[in-house]
Amino acid sequence: MIKLSAAEIITATGGSPLGLARRESELGATFATTDSREVIPGTLFVAKPGEVTDGHNFVSGAFDKGAVLALVERPVKDERGILYPSIQVDDVVLAMGKIAQYAVEKMRSLGDLTVIGITGSAGKTTTKDLLAAILSSQGETIAPVGSYNGEVGVPLTVFRADESTRYLVIEMGADHVGNIEYLANIVHPDHGVILKVGTAHAGEFGGVDNIERTKGELAEGIHTGGTLVLNADDERVARMSARASVPVTYFGVGEKPQYERYTAALGLHTNDAGCPEFTLRLPDASEYEISSKLIGEHHVCNILAAATVAYNAGVPGDAIAHALNNTGALSKWRMARTDRADGVTVINDAYNANPESMTAALRTLAQLGRGAKPRRTWAVLGAMLELGEASLEEHDRLGRLVVRMNISKLIAVGNEAKPAYNAAHLEGSWGNEATWVETPQEALNILRAELRSGDIVLFKSSNGAKLGSLGDEVAFCTETFGEAQEQAPAWLSAGDFVEVTDLTGAALSAVSAGSSAAQTSTTALDRSHLHEGTH
Repeated sequence: MIKLSAAEIITATGGSPLGLARRESELGATFATTDSREVIPGTLFVAKPGEVTDGHNFVSGAFDKGAVLALVERPVKDERGILYPSIQVDDVVLAMGKIAQYAVEKMRSLGDLTVIGITGSAGKTTTKDLLAAILSSQGETIAPVGSYNGEVGVPLTVFRADESTRYLVIEMGADHVGNIEYLANIVHPDHGVILKVGTAHAGEFGGVDNIERTKGELAEGIHTGGTLVLNADDERVARMSARASVPVTYFGVGEKPQYERYTAALGLHTNDAGCPEFTLRLPDASEYEISSKLIGEHHVCNILAAATVAYNAGVPGDAIAHALNNTGALSKWRMARTDRADGVTVINDAYNANPESMTAALRTLAQLGRGAKPRRTWAVLGAMLELGEASLEEHDRLGRLVVRMNISKLIAVGNEAKPAYNAAHLEGSWGNEATWVETPQEALNILRAELRSGDIVLFKSSNGAKLGSLGDEVAFCTETFGEAQEQAPAWLSAGDFVEVTDLTGAALSAVSAGSSAAQTSTTALDRSHLHEGTH
């Protein structure tokens, strides 16, 4: 973090000094954090109230570890009754934003800082990782850890930069109208990119139109003299050019001569590993062959976005291509591939999920299964959260998509994902082709018993559904799957309409005796009505 004195922090926040004994100009912080475990000498400790605990309870421990200042909402005293050196504000989260804004302005005045903002309903973190890989070859680059992209994460990213930082990459997330405007006003990006408008957080936003409105706030927030990059393949994104006051560069798949400044992916295809390959054509008409290490054709959007922003920032084309050809998945649980020793391939994409990213992941799974040597495919799917009233419909659509893509096996996990299982059954997945379980542990029991060499298993869900940890457990478990001596758990066989497949001797004897022939006919008729009613 660029060094900020207590006096500067007070100026930035409008806060009140506590326990500083007129040392506002002497005391200075070179690091800031909301986590007392991260405190080092010279830290500004931000006592942020949380859902589970309150940062004010950790002020004492922070000073024991070397903190020099605290940002607080109420006074905190030591055991002797003496105030800890602090700056009191009404809202520490809003104050973090003000400090970050001040820090960016100070870094601009002291060095050659370029700030880049990234937003979109999907692909932000992967684009951030790619862009950081490209820019780091050109100068000191700071990018978010994981998915630090909100009103807390953006300031924490800024706090990691100092006067030596050449590029500051900011990921901007949102779940309400006005969020992106707020974040853009903190950092005032020199270059911005809007990836796509999807249905992520649609329930909280109140519809896709509000998502478009919010993502487009970045188009209005670019620093004077900067540039904006838009996805030409997303109609909602492309029309955001009308909201921009800076030059716009577009990106997309194939030729689009209507755009003067355009980055293209030509001859796009995927290789046997499911990775996109294409010819990258930059706006200056220079071309480079790209063979990405990312899994999934959908990543071409992220690749093109990163390439275009880097081009606008002045990075040479050969440096852009080199980084793109040598960068795979860097952040956790984003199409992370693990090839187990027993021949099972695990793809863990369970950090986030919405209808668009679910579709893309399933398409990739289907393509991998149809390779030169066909493989059995498993989709272990959890809930797509924050869809609001669209949740039932979207999970239903997901189950039908699994069947239509000819995925071999579906395990839906958790109550919110159960409509995916029901829909898959009604679409034609019977017997042990699709099932539902309540917990990740139950899914693990099935996989432990039934996975075989050559299988590919995809784990995909929102982070809150907890399938990422299950994916890791399967990926890194050293035992050979499919060799368990115990019987495999039963598979549900008919949605909510029949509890489990019963192929026990007693059931078979009853059928053989013909005692339930009429009942069997009635059941078949009932199922046909269920198909009609659903469609």
